[in-house]
Amino acid sequence: MDKKQLRSSLLLLLGAVIWGSAFVAQSVGMDYIGPFTFNAVRSLIGTVSLLPLILILDRRKKKSGSSPAKRKEYIKACLVCGLVLFGATMCQQIGLQYTTVGKAGFITAMYIVLVPVLGVFLGRRPALRIWFCVLLACVGLYFLCINEGFSIEKGDLMMLGSAVLFAFQILAIAHFAPKVDSLKLSAGQFFVSGVVSLIIMFIIETPKIPQILAAWLPLLYAGVLSSGVAYTLQIIGEKDADPAIASLAMSMESVFSVLAGWVILGQVLSPREWIGCGLMFSAILISHTHA
Repeated sequence: MDKKQLRSSLLLLLGAVIWGSAFVAQSVGMDYIGPFTFNAVRSLIGTVSLLPLILILDRRKKKSGSSPAKRKEYIKACLVCGLVLFGATMCQQIGLQYTTVGKAGFITAMYIVLVPVLGVFLGRRPALRIWFCVLLACVGLYFLCINEGFSIEKGDLMMLGSAVLFAFQILAIAHFAPKVDSLKLSAGQFFVSGVVSLIIMFIIETPKIPQILAAWLPLLYAGVLSSGVAYTLQIIGEKDADPAIASLAMSMESVFSVLAGWVILGQVLSPREWIGCGLMFSAILISHTHA
């Protein structure tokens, strides 16, 4: 692994630490406000938190004579990444109302296996071990999510949908990141996600300022760190990393989510759920082990 790839992996791993612990903030935040309100506010906070840095770097680029990214390509990147991000984060946010932080982290991590599988549609042929990993992850999901009555909980199903959408988001970022400014893409996708959430928020929910202010700490963590910082680390890290390797580093969020749920919220997984986590994490590791 060269220096660029090592740097990318470390940036993505740091993002995974932030994301894993952010599941706690997302869960606690909904003690005060609804999922669309939470997502709208956190996304817009994430956008605003990046603006000062964007302005500073823009001034430096102008002095150095750097050419700006093509506007049409940037708008397209923000719309595509932002809409997919909106779907992924909303599934995750709604699902957190019905499942634990640890389970949410591991089910979301299914995107790690899905990224190379979805790559088939982009002309990338996954190795045979990927299909084995998909099967192994499905068995893990069974132990983690399916109860004795052979039914899957609503929250777990929402998390699975989130995993699929996050897989598309990773592929979208991998496509657009080399073409546009990383920070601007990060801010742009949050803005799109925030605006869409804001519109639906006023239709479905009845947000109140006192309730939003009561959730200030979870919102700031999710907005500034999870959105503004971690997603920017993802975009910067993916510039010099293969999507599969990038998703492996980011998969560690599942481990950190379990630890955060246990330490902060006192949530404990059952032995059956631990078996499911173990199988899913094995699938994640094997899927990105070079043959």
